[in-house]
Amino acid sequence: MRKVFTTGQVAKICKVAPRTVSKWFDSGRLKGYRIPGSQDRRIPRESLIQFLKEHGMPLGELEDDVLNKILLVGVDSTLTATLRQRLPEDDGFEFQIAESAFEAGVHAEGFHPDCIIIDTKIGRNEAVQIAQDLRKRPEHEDTILVALIGAEEMSEELLQKAGFNEVFRKPFDVTLLAERVRRLVAEKKNAI
Repeated sequence: MRKVFTTGQVAKICKVAPRTVSKWFDSGRLKGYRIPGSQDRRIPRESLIQFLKEHGMPLGELEDDVLNKILLVGVDSTLTATLRQRLPEDDGFEFQIAESAFEAGVHAEGFHPDCIIIDTKIGRNEAVQIAQDLRKRPEHEDTILVALIGAEEMSEELLQKAGFNEVFRKPFDVTLLAERVRRLVAEKKNAI
């Protein structure tokens, strides 16, 4: 994950000429610094993201770094609504919903979630299969997997062997789930 960009790199991200980026920088609209003893400009990642958001420009390749993408598999609508409240879009969270193992696979490939929350009510075998399939793929080895299980359902050890990072046994505190997901995603983003 690049922390600082040149004007040429910013121009590519914004799909404008490098001279346009230099003008944004020189006018003070795009924050950054000059390399000492040189006219070269550098724009920190945070400044670029802020600039793009303020001007309603697409984040492009920075989107995966900015958005915290959560895929909910088999999660009921009440829990989904509560998670959306606790992990709002304003805080950079984006959700997609899957009702089956097949949909989960499709969304995992296209959406590239940071975290997948799977309710085992879709079927214990399906939940385990989703986790095992994802863990076989290099692009998903660091995807956070959270299982939601019923009070009398399978052992947590079985789920952790299948590749789940966290297991929440029902009934659980949704606020606690949301905060744990928030922390795990932040740790994942900082480790990259």
